[in-house]
This record gives sequence, structure tokens and C-alpha cells, in this order.
Amino acid sequence: MPPGNKKSPPPPPPGPDEPGPEIDQVVLQRRVRYFIDLLGSEHLDERWKAAEALGELGDPAAVEPLIRALDDPYVDVGWIAAKSLGSIGDVRAVEPLIAALSSKEKWMKIGAAIGLGKLKDRRAVKPLIQTLKDKDRLVRRHAAWALGNIGDTDAIPPLEKSAKDPEEAVRTAAGVALHLLKQKK
Repeated sequence: MPPGNKKSPPPPPPGPDEPGPEIDQVVLQRRVRYFIDLLGSEHLDERWKAAEALGELGDPAAVEPLIRALDDPYVDVGWIAAKSLGSIGDVRAVEPLIAALSSKEKWMKIGAAIGLGKLKDRRAVKPLIQTLKDKDRLVRRHAAWALGNIGDTDAIPPLEKSAKDPEEAVRTAAGVALHLLKQKK
């Protein structure tokens, strides 16, 4: 067999001084705990960075702390917490995110729509359909995206109305969502 075609032997198992999967899990748990603790920081930038990092780590232990972070006095933290909850994918976040769609803060509603779209839970369909009527075009656009991502064909008639929205970004998002939903039908 030519030298370039030799199969290399499998790597040896970790030795007593080398990290193995159980060490990686301990490191992950410490990181998650660190970022959960940072959610309580007095510094805004630490809180929103912690919320973002927890979404990237994806550990279910962060769900309850992130749900509490939805009520942070600064929308910067809340809307990132909402997106991160969607990234984690735990259904405990559905009801709090639905409630966040009623926020007075535009960015909170956008984060909630993104989170709900990632979760793909059908309980969010009716509230997101209502959000298609929001006064802010970015909120409507993200609600349309979320409905397309969830994939419930009950959203087709309201999305057809949104496809005629005066704002191009909303029309485009509704058009993409409709395309996805009609493929399912």
C-alpha cells in the first residue's frame, strides 16, 4: 500500500493527566454557572454578554435564570435573553416568551419572536399572528419569520395579508414564510 493510503491508528484514550469527557462536562458546568452569576451583575454589559454566552452554551440549567432576565430593567439584556432561550430549545421558555410579545419595548418583542421561532412550538402561533399587526415594521418582520420557522399552516391566511404590508422587509419575510408553509401543505 502506498504511504499516502495508510490508515492512521485510533488515538489512545486519555491518560490520567489528560482531560476526558467528564472533565469537559465539569468545565461546561462551571462556565454556565459563571455566566448565570454574571446575569446578576450590576454592570449592564456583563449581563447582556452573559445572556448571549448562555445561549451559545445551550445548557438547560440556564433556562430559569434567562427567563428571569427577560424582566431586566434594560431591554438590551431582556431581548438577548429571549433569543438565547430560543437557542437552548427548552419548552419552559415558550409561555414567558409569549408574554414578552406584549412588551412595550420593540426590541423585547423582536427577541421574543426570534426565540419563539427557534423553539418552533405551536402554542406561539396565535400570539405571533397578533404580532403581525404591531405598529413597528421590524416586529412584524420578525413575527412573520417566526411563523414561517414554526411551520404551522394556520398562519398562511394572516401571512398572505402581511405579504401586502406597506413595508418591503415585512413583505419579504411574509413571502419567505409563505413559501415554507406552502411547501409543507
